[in-house]
Amino acid sequence: MLTKDTLDTLNAQAVAAAKVSIETSGHTLAVVPDNCNLRNLEEFQSHRDRFRGSLHTHSLKAFAAYVERHIGGEDDKGASGFVDQDAMRAIVIFNLGTPDEAGHGDDRATLTLKPTAAYKALTEVIGRSMSQQQLAEFLEDWAPHIIASAGEQQLNTLAAINAVRRMQIKSTSELNSEVGDLNNRRSAMEEIEARSLETLPTTFVFSTKPYDPLEVAAITLRLSVITSDKAPVLKLRWVGQEAQQEAFAEEFQQVLEGEIGGLLPLTIGTYSQGN
Repeated sequence: MLTKDTLDTLNAQAVAAAKVSIETSGHTLAVVPDNCNLRNLEEFQSHRDRFRGSLHTHSLKAFAAYVERHIGGEDDKGASGFVDQDAMRAIVIFNLGTPDEAGHGDDRATLTLKPTAAYKALTEVIGRSMSQQQLAEFLEDWAPHIIASAGEQQLNTLAAINAVRRMQIKSTSELNSEVGDLNNRRSAMEEIEARSLETLPTTFVFSTKPYDPLEVAAITLRLSVITSDKAPVLKLRWVGQEAQQEAFAEEFQQVLEGEIGGLLPLTIGTYSQGN
């Protein structure tokens, strides 16, 4: 009587002798004796069954050139692009296919815009509490990008920086005391004022490209001086920040449309592959 192990061995030898292979769309599978599992033979072939991979770049020109080379002809498998405006990122999926003939979606190119050095430095100080020295050093580092003003008066940038450095807090106190037969009242008033030996700037205009493919933007900054301590605390506030950042995202979309919009459809949003 044959045991189970003996039967498994005979079956395995029969499968191996039959050299059974299965041709599927884009793959060659072989039936191997190990419990008659299917095994992909791609790793043993001279070429892969299909092209797949992922490109990641910060360069719009490199991204557009790669997409153009990759699209069209017999290799066109239903390419689509998706633009994530919040992340300033675009993803092209070359083999997405169609709803009727879905592709594998594993051949992609991703563009993530990298902020310029000036824009990155600016975003790092927006809303941050700074000392006089910290703000002055920031202004000195990026002076070529900055126009300072006090109200309607435009200031020399170096003079504006010097005004920040020479800022002082002036404190004056007034004490009132009144004594009567039935009451005793005492009050104190203290006035604290931030002053400078130079004209103190109230507004800065910081001009820079936020991201390399975009145009130069003029970003308006308001200077706030907090005088609740012995030394003044300074903050820069970006006027209209959300609206201007939305404009950057819209410009990004327009630049992409100009570069690759004629090659494939672009959709605003993100895409995730289902199982």
